Amino acid sequence: MRITLDNPASAPQPLSPYYSQVARVEQADGSALLFVSGQIAEGATLAEQSRGVFETIAALLRAHGATLADVINIRTYLTDIAQLEEYGAVRREFLTGTPPTSMTFEVPRLFRPEARIEIEVVAAVPARRGPERDDQLMAVCEGFVRTADGTLDRGPRDRRDD
Repeated sequence: MRITLDNPASAPQPLSPYYSQVARVEQADGSALLFVSGQIAEGATLAEQSRGVFETIAALLRAHGATLADVINIRTYLTDIAQLEEYGAVRREFLTGTPPTSMTFEVPRLFRPEARIEIEVVAAVPARRGPERDDQLMAVCEGFVRTADGTLDRGPRDRRDD
């Protein structure tokens, strides 16, 4: 397992240098879990802030080869739970497939006084496919080799007479 903490240059930068926006946990099979820290955005309304947050999260995921369709868990912090319906409408614009697991909390305030919403997500990124990935898997599976035509073969085998 390999863990990388990241603030991708291709996404909006964090409001503080004291945290990382993404923790990428690589699994042995090449898949990864992405833990995206809580995001806020500017906007006059909850809907505007929600759209900004989802756009930022999408950019952070994209920088790691994922999309909003890869989100498996979402945690939302609202300063006014009475606005849940307004947030829900925006959320459905961005999360269009099978809904992820979810928790929504009402909090008295967020770390920025103007913030009405903060969202954090976890995404599951499948292993990449293709020759490079197959070569990585071969290193794990002793005895496999790539043939001249690009396919995988078990290669020479030891025969043991018992």
